[in-house]
Parts: sequence; structure tokens; C-alpha cells
Amino acid sequence: MKIKRAIVTGGAGFIGSHMVDLLIKKNFHVTVIDNFIGGHKNNIKHHLKNKNFKFVKLDICKIDSNKYNLFKNVDYVYHFAGISAIMPSIERPSEYMNVNIQGTVQVLEASRKAKVKKFVYAASASCYGLNNSEIDEKTKISTEHPYALSKFLGENAVLHWGKVYNIPVNVIRIFNAYGTRVRTTGAYGAVFAVFFKQKTQNKPLTVVGDGKQERDFVYVTDVVNAFYLASITKKSHNIYNVGTGSPQKIITLAKLIGGKINYIPIRHGETKKSKADVRKIKRELKWKPEVSFKEGVNKMMNEVYK
Repeated sequence: MKIKRAIVTGGAGFIGSHMVDLLIKKNFHVTVIDNFIGGHKNNIKHHLKNKNFKFVKLDICKIDSNKYNLFKNVDYVYHFAGISAIMPSIERPSEYMNVNIQGTVQVLEASRKAKVKKFVYAASASCYGLNNSEIDEKTKISTEHPYALSKFLGENAVLHWGKVYNIPVNVIRIFNAYGTRVRTTGAYGAVFAVFFKQKTQNKPLTVVGDGKQERDFVYVTDVVNAFYLASITKKSHNIYNVGTGSPQKIITLAKLIGGKINYIPIRHGETKKSKADVRKIKRELKWKPEVSFKEGVNKMMNEVYK
């Protein structure tokens, strides 16, 4: 049986490295493209001696005609590479536009020329803005900062390439992903990073307002399973939300981690509630979240305090 081949851009990063784990487990040959700006070698070191694993240190913006052969005979491309974090995007908007849009176009062009079977793009639920209601894929777009805009325009490029060049593509809008290997900065895991840092320093956990703000936290292995299902399906040109549909209060997270709590004044523009409507992906791809919030937090604590 012919071994399936995949490329994971940003494969040394938080979500990308878990995607690699899943694909290797499913006997894929995996090529990771990463420049270690956001990713880390430690996240993939357990695969370095695997004959079905290849690492290429490369900036996605520099994937030119000379690098297209990397994509030759590749079945699936999972595009996670990019730069995240909200505040730096406000300070350096052109850099975000260049990497998250033009970098995506470079990966799309390589995929188009190699005639890949499916291209799956890691989009961000930040495109919905400060929306306190249940959010489905048709909810109005409201990009509040350059990071959200850059990810949404990257998503538009993916769907456009799919339409114009007939590339099978799917888009996954990720809500609040968390889990082992999460970065202490960036779009994901910020509240976890703050709490864990405070916990290790024996400081009180700082909770904004009353801590009753709700976030749709989804564990990273559930996220990558969604990407896998979006790649093997015959369906294409679709957008899927990935969350749990069961948001958790910030105060619940603080209590799971444990320790003293210090309440601080609420910040202007703080979203009260983030809730993903995930009925579409459940219906069409038969996906469902498997890891409970308590279980996921425990997995992270075991990593931090091992």
C-alpha cells in the first residue's frame, strides 16, 4: 500500500507539532516546514530519527519556484505557519500581512503546482471580533486588529485559490486552543501562560473582573483531529468552526490550577463570552471533542510540573 505524504507548515509549533504526531501515528510520511520563529525543535525532536519524518528549515515567504519540489507527490498540506499575538500585530502590521497573507499564497502556489489532493488552512476565530453570542460559520466578520485581519485575508486567499485553480481546500476556524507545548505568548494559551507562571512563582492568580467571562477552550489533540478529518473528506471549499460549544469560565480554570486568587479590574473591550457553534463540523465530518476541560488542564499541569 502506497504511503500517504503530508506537509505540515509550522510543524514545530504548538498545534502543528501535534498534527505531526497524529500523522506519524497514522503511518504518513511527514515533511515539516518551519523556521523556528514561533516553533521549537523540542516539539519535534522525538521524530528526528524516524525515516518517515523530514524537517526543512525554511521561511514560508521564501518558498519559491526552486522549493516547489518539496511538494512533489504530496497528498495533503496542513498550513499552520504564520505569526500570531494581537499586540505585536498592532505594532508591526506590515510584517503580519506579509507572513500571514503572502506566505500563505506562496504555500498555495507550491500546492497548486504540485496538484496536492487537499489543502487545509488554520484560520482563527478572531475574525468574528468581540462577539458575545453563539458563533456559527455565517456570523458577521469583524476583524478588530491586524492579526485577525491577516488571518482572515489568508483564509480568503485559500478559498480563492480553491475556486479559481480548482484546488480542494478546507478552512478550520480555531477558537481557544490549549494543551501541552502551548507557547507562553501568541494567540493561544495566553491565560494559561499567565496562570502557570504565577503558580510556579507562588504568586496569586490574577483574575480579571469576577472571572465569569467564558471562553470556548478546545484541546489541541481534538483540534488536529478536526484537521485530519477535513483533509480526508471528499468535501471541499468549506469553513468549519472548531471549539467545543461548551465554554468554560476563567474562574473555573483558576480553581482547577489552584492557589490564591487576586481579582483585578475588568479591561475595556473584554469579551464576556466566546461560544462556537460546531454543529456543521459534527454533522459533515463526524468530528467531536474527546478531551474534557478538566482532563486537558490536568495534562498541561503534568507537563508544567513534571
